[in-house]
Amino acid sequence: MNMAVKIAGVEWKNPVTTASGTFGSGQEFSEYVDLNKLGAVTTKGVANIPWPGNPTPRVVETYGGMMNAIGLQNPGIELFCKRDIPFLKQYDTRIIVNVCGKSEEDYCQVVERLADEPVDMLEINISCPNVKEGGIAFIFVSQPVEQQAEMVRRVKNYKAGFVTSDSNLRVGDTLADVLALKERSGHSTMAVTEDGTAEGKLVGLITSRDYRVSRMDPATKVSAFMTPFEKLITAPEGTSLKEANDIIWDHKLNSLPIVSAEGRLLYFVFRKDYEQHKENPGELLDGQKRYMVGAGINTKDYAQRVPALVEAGADVLCIDSSEGYSCWQEKTLAFIRERYGDSVKVGAGNVVDRDGFRFLAQAGADFVKVGIGGGSICITRETKGIGRGQATALIEVAAARDEYFKETGVYVPICSDGGIVHDYHMTLALAMGADFLMLGRYFARFDESPTNRVLVNGQYMKEYWGEGSNRARNWQRYDLGGGRGLAFEEGVDSYVTYAGPLKDNVAKSLYKVKSTMCNCGVITIPDLQQNARLTLVSSTSIVEGGYHDVVLKTHGTSAQNV
Repeated sequence: MNMAVKIAGVEWKNPVTTASGTFGSGQEFSEYVDLNKLGAVTTKGVANIPWPGNPTPRVVETYGGMMNAIGLQNPGIELFCKRDIPFLKQYDTRIIVNVCGKSEEDYCQVVERLADEPVDMLEINISCPNVKEGGIAFIFVSQPVEQQAEMVRRVKNYKAGFVTSDSNLRVGDTLADVLALKERSGHSTMAVTEDGTAEGKLVGLITSRDYRVSRMDPATKVSAFMTPFEKLITAPEGTSLKEANDIIWDHKLNSLPIVSAEGRLLYFVFRKDYEQHKENPGELLDGQKRYMVGAGINTKDYAQRVPALVEAGADVLCIDSSEGYSCWQEKTLAFIRERYGDSVKVGAGNVVDRDGFRFLAQAGADFVKVGIGGGSICITRETKGIGRGQATALIEVAAARDEYFKETGVYVPICSDGGIVHDYHMTLALAMGADFLMLGRYFARFDESPTNRVLVNGQYMKEYWGEGSNRARNWQRYDLGGGRGLAFEEGVDSYVTYAGPLKDNVAKSLYKVKSTMCNCGVITIPDLQQNARLTLVSSTSIVEGGYHDVVLKTHGTSAQNV
């Protein structure tokens, strides 16, 4: 193979060599990326790759001659889901770094996509399905500020009522420009404006129905095949979302441009957004019908991170720390309140008692997370001796919340973070006083979580590790300040049983919660907290609660009548 490929603006001569290996279904390949030609130093199957234009390495592991990315430190060349690369869909892997193609064209396609996509698609994949089911996802903080802010923008732009166009062309652009823009943005509806901006005077519209790549010259001007403005159905400024959707349905449109009196493009309204909302009536939306999304912050670079996240559209922030009873969180909250007042919602934590709650509530936290050492992958109590049983901590903090409300008239919700293993634990946490729950292990089991699905002893599992684990330290995702880094571990690297798609599992879990509430004779969470009866149980009672004194029928068990 003889070619040159540009990665992050730098041209690489012949970045492919010959070798052999197997991958996924076992099919043998003879061509894959030679990391040494990209400046990598390969040792024991692990390569630290200093990609062009960015000296920060990202860690990858070899699997049968292929490279699966397990780290994300580089903002220029990111991870990919297999469904975004058509010719790789057949293989049993979820994450691909620019690795293998069966032809030069295929290889170039992967590399170009990797070079042009500045967003971790997997993070968006877990965020949007969660919000569709009524939850909210927080974009992780352990990454560059610009990258986290871009992830927030992607969620906010994923669906909306009135959408600002992010795919715009000029009349003088060509079909090649259309295809390149579609490849970058993933959107097929493109506005043609006089100046090529989202606010320019609208002169036409292009959709995938306006051109056929196989029968048209890439140099064909946009003006030759766009739908001109005079043939478009548009709506004037001030049109309500309901009126816009009525126009879409009456005229069988997929999109409706909203234009000003001067003919400038303001927004688009899309049919698909209306349909998605009807399919997911419980989804969590903001006032503009966009998905709500949170973002983690820390107590180190908050002065730079918070403004970027607020500008990107984050609906709520949360200080990401295992210990919230500290002057550092107090300073972070003071900065936010001084700069933004009450307009920015921010949570803090974690705490395990009355004093910790009151400290953060008085410092200005909008909600407080409860729990230290109770997470399934957390060993903080074991290594440092701090923390508290989750139920004990939650009951005391809930009482402190109610006490604070009676004193001040300010209700500060609490989030139970940790200790959720079975679905009924969710109901117990709510009954003990939690206003909402944080679930890590629970979501780690699903298709949408950004970790590999692996086969362990004949059973499908998903990788799951703690922020304080040695693996997270390798990702530079656990910063203690200074140059020393992580001195000891507070978390483990583990697996959780693979559970399939998020939507099906969340629906089942919520049904169980509602069913238990009905057993308690309540239909609201406040009534559950008021009326549910909690009692201590013995070890014998726990055994009674499951199946006992029977032989369980399992797959492969055979019985014969005698």
